[in-house]
Amino acid sequence: MAKAEKLEEFYSRKFQWIPESIGKEIGHFNVFKLDPFVGKHAAPVPYKKRDFYKITLIRGKGTVHFADQVIEVKKQAITFSNPMIPYKWEHTDKIKTGFFCIFDNVFVSSLLNLKNYEVYQPNGAKVFELNDEQYKVAAQVFARMFEEIESDYLHKYDVLRGMVLELIHMAMKISPSHTTESAFMSAAQRISMLFLELLERQFPIDEAHREIQFKTPAAFAKQLGIHVNHLNKSVKEITAKTSSEHISQRIMQEAKIMLRHGMMGVAEIAYALGFNESSHFNNFFKKHTGISPLQFRKSNH
Repeated sequence: MAKAEKLEEFYSRKFQWIPESIGKEIGHFNVFKLDPFVGKHAAPVPYKKRDFYKITLIRGKGTVHFADQVIEVKKQAITFSNPMIPYKWEHTDKIKTGFFCIFDNVFVSSLLNLKNYEVYQPNGAKVFELNDEQYKVAAQVFARMFEEIESDYLHKYDVLRGMVLELIHMAMKISPSHTTESAFMSAAQRISMLFLELLERQFPIDEAHREIQFKTPAAFAKQLGIHVNHLNKSVKEITAKTSSEHISQRIMQEAKIMLRHGMMGVAEIAYALGFNESSHFNNFFKKHTGISPLQFRKSNH
């Protein structure tokens, strides 16, 4: 998989210029209308990671790939992407209008910890279908973003952070989760969150992460500084799945992504995913899908 696209590369590709604010202590934020990039102006959006955050509001039909998930937007939606998860859009010629904002971790880290919010957690929802009233409210937030970023107000970036948070809370209210019901996490919840975050951080396999580092519950437990039995008990209590099940499922998810979108051979994929022998990977893959990795790749091309 190609390396993550940096903010500088995004601006150079989209606009042939690079803002001076990138790399500054204040962080970077910007907001755009989606219209020049959809409809008859649509260009392919490649499947890759970006090293920045993006919130997109669209009106119209479209298809978005997040990791190995394929989600159809039927009328209008708001989506949240982050540096941990690769994505791409298809059928952007059917999208009518919308907005998007982009920002880096420096922009939000001074006031917000995005990991506290479901839309930026490993297993959290990333796409939220909206009704007409919800779309109108979200569009008004983006309109205020345009006004604020053009203002001379000294603390305008604090105001913009508040608007980002407003969109996050709007989405989470649409699809509330038990993970956001309380501001206080139990020890088991915290261990589970750290385990899932550490698991997700190993992916995708690209130039920055050529192979996974932690392959067993014991390896994760050692990294987290706890006993493996404590890890297993906590993860099972919170997620109803064992840590081994989470690891296997995430490796399977990445295997499918690499077979579907990547150029690496099966043996290379096996090694990158922690299998010493490609035959072990073949057996693992066939156990979960009923077909071999090569058959899966051929059926998805």
